[in-house]
Amino acid sequence: MSADTSSSKAHGSSSSRPAAQPLGQSLKNSAESLRDDVGEAIDRGQFNVADSARAAGDNLAEDLARLRADMSKIQETLSAFVSEIGGETARTMGSVGHSVAKEFGSAASSIADASAEIAGSAKDQVKTFASELEATARKNPLGTLAAALLAGIVIGMMTRGRN
Repeated sequence: MSADTSSSKAHGSSSSRPAAQPLGQSLKNSAESLRDDVGEAIDRGQFNVADSARAAGDNLAEDLARLRADMSKIQETLSAFVSEIGGETARTMGSVGHSVAKEFGSAASSIADASAEIAGSAKDQVKTFASELEATARKNPLGTLAAALLAGIVIGMMTRGRN
């Protein structure tokens, strides 16, 4: 029996040793596979972050271009508005002067001359103001945009109070 026991022990110990090597190899393969998967996930993450940053940069550039175009349109609109106001003021002042002249005769004639002079002066001042406003808008477009926004808010608040 001792021969059988020693041969079975020897046989048992040799059968457990080959089983340990495949388990170690399996763990090693699993670790390598895990390392490769993590590396691929990190690479995909880096690529996605870089791609998102490029897309955000492109969107920002497009938004800035649209903002510049909008600012230019606002400046043109403000310049046209101020010029129109000047013209309307001159026409209105001239019209008032002519009506007064018809009503009061010679005394009104001097008033008409004075109002025409005032209208001319007002027209010149409005043109000067328009030129200065346009120059300021060209020098400081963001300030112009802020002023236009503020004027819009004030007008909105005034009209809301009347309703």
